[in-house]
Amino acid sequence: MMSLTSDKPAPRRAASRRWRDRLLLAALLVLVGAGLAGLAGATGWAESWAQIRGLSNAQVAGLLGLSALNYLLRAGRWHLLARRLGVPVGPGQSLRHYLGGFAMSVTPGRVGEFVRMRWIARETGWAAERAAPLALMDRAGDLAAMAGLMGLSVALAAGGVRGAVPVAALGFALAVMATRPRLLAGAITLAHRALGRAPRLFARARGAARLLTRFSHGPTLTVALLLGLAGWFAEGVAFHLLLGWMGAEIPLWRAVAIFLFATLAGGLTGAPGGLGGAEAAMVALLSLEGVGLEISVPATAVIRLTTLWFAIAIGLVAFPLAERAAGKAQVSR
Repeated sequence: MMSLTSDKPAPRRAASRRWRDRLLLAALLVLVGAGLAGLAGATGWAESWAQIRGLSNAQVAGLLGLSALNYLLRAGRWHLLARRLGVPVGPGQSLRHYLGGFAMSVTPGRVGEFVRMRWIARETGWAAERAAPLALMDRAGDLAAMAGLMGLSVALAAGGVRGAVPVAALGFALAVMATRPRLLAGAITLAHRALGRAPRLFARARGAARLLTRFSHGPTLTVALLLGLAGWFAEGVAFHLLLGWMGAEIPLWRAVAIFLFATLAGGLTGAPGGLGGAEAAMVALLSLEGVGLEISVPATAVIRLTTLWFAIAIGLVAFPLAERAAGKAQVSR
């Protein structure tokens, strides 16, 4: 019988995957840059650049501040869920782990963010699969908050952005499945039967899914949802303010709906950080609202810089701190 594993040594396979991921990310960045440049060129570089230069330092600081508020609120949710799971970490550790994970936001499928499990394992002795439900609940929390907020924003936006409804429904459905242990374990079993390989990996995944019962606590889930709602609403407000500063008078809830739809749509493509999909959706939706390319293109570029790329910048600062702290904790244990 032919072996299912590659003949390459493990280190070589890992190196090959890293290079493949880097090339994929580089290609996506080139495509996004080329697309935005092409759109800006269609309206004239001068108009797009003038819109960006027209922002004051205070306005840029406001955008970054609202993004930072989002990250801090979601880090608080991470700590709340970690303590509910029983992970023996303090607020400072949770903040370090959460922000440091942002450095891996643009890995394919954002699987790189599971580095947080590695830090927890090294600092507390918990096995990575034992802490894995924490990452799953964090992602489910984002999906539930974004889906709920987008549904509310569509309802309050007087029927605007109707296409957001199915995306919100899909995001909410995924969040529900991710927080139902039996349903998720069943989906994992079906995937294993379909693929017919890696039984040990699927067994661990089923074990992690069963641990989700720890989160079946009404007050914890309520606070976690509220933190997520407040965090993502802050970034939606930032997008609304940015559009106003650039001369596009889009109502608050419609701007929030556009921002969340584009972010979710980009994430559902599976591309690292939603690159390409989020930008295309944002420009298209703004165009449907009557916003010209001379505003929609620079607005999209700025909001992505002050949200996704700002998070990555924070992650790159926090990552070595988290790695160093985890290393010291492992040595001392």
